[in-house]
Amino acid sequence: MALTMKSTCYSTNNHMTTKYTPLKDHDTPIKVLFTGYLCTVGIGYMFALIQILFTHGMADGKFGLSVDDIVYSYYGNRSGTVLEQKLNGSMKENAPEKERFKIMEWVRDGADSDAYIADGIETIIESRCVMCHNKEASGIPDFTRFEAVKALTTQDTGATFESLTRVSHVHMFGISFIFMFVGLIFSFAETTTTQYKCIAIGMPYVFLVADILSWWLTKIHPMFAWLVIFAGMGMGVSFMFMWVTSILEMWLFKPVFINGFGARYLQLRDSSEVSLADRAWFYLKVLGQQLKLAGIFAKEQWLSRGWPVVKAWFKK
Repeated sequence: MALTMKSTCYSTNNHMTTKYTPLKDHDTPIKVLFTGYLCTVGIGYMFALIQILFTHGMADGKFGLSVDDIVYSYYGNRSGTVLEQKLNGSMKENAPEKERFKIMEWVRDGADSDAYIADGIETIIESRCVMCHNKEASGIPDFTRFEAVKALTTQDTGATFESLTRVSHVHMFGISFIFMFVGLIFSFAETTTTQYKCIAIGMPYVFLVADILSWWLTKIHPMFAWLVIFAGMGMGVSFMFMWVTSILEMWLFKPVFINGFGARYLQLRDSSEVSLADRAWFYLKVLGQQLKLAGIFAKEQWLSRGWPVVKAWFKK
């Protein structure tokens, strides 16, 4: 079977070397299996990005993802109520302006339960919102109950810790499985060195943890909204690199890596000269060592100077 590791044995300092089967040499059924999976998750990834544009991307009332969208989604727009922000943001297209203004007037007048019926707010909610916000829907408020609507007339503080917990564990489990299989397929690639292959396979998990952590940090302070964008971009870049490399090696190895633009890349990879990527990796390691030393110094300063001051302040 093509997935079985081929063993090429030769003597070099009395060691045995095992060589994997490259993607281009796998049997056609295995290539079809790998390609079907990659195409499916690729389409799913695309729809996930579109879904983000229509949810988080509309948090500020304008189409397109921005830092404000991230801040409003997790930290909240604390200048108004949750219901008002939603009516001017992601829910803007679900009701005419006149009806949305009527709901916002009711909210600003105190969101009274009697006025909820008398002013026709209940009728608007039933006709425009209950089709999605009902007891059968999970993860969103049930607008068939007045208490659920009333709860959204308070200050907009963004995502709740309850919702962050629910979404975090779902993303951790689901996306980890996606990258596990994408990384497994990519591990059979032969055009990438082992060093960079390990980096490409490990990057999505680092960015996944950073992405989910950044949601919680943004909930605490809006400055971390930039980390949400950075981590999401990191996951996307690593996914695309593994996806494109795997597809090209399986089906277009000769026209791309032998006769095409990829041939130059392979020449640079096998060159004895130090490449730009190797230089960048060297400087990153140096930077990491310096950051480690700076962290040790900062810790020492905190323990010797900072913590005693804070401790004395708490005693007072």
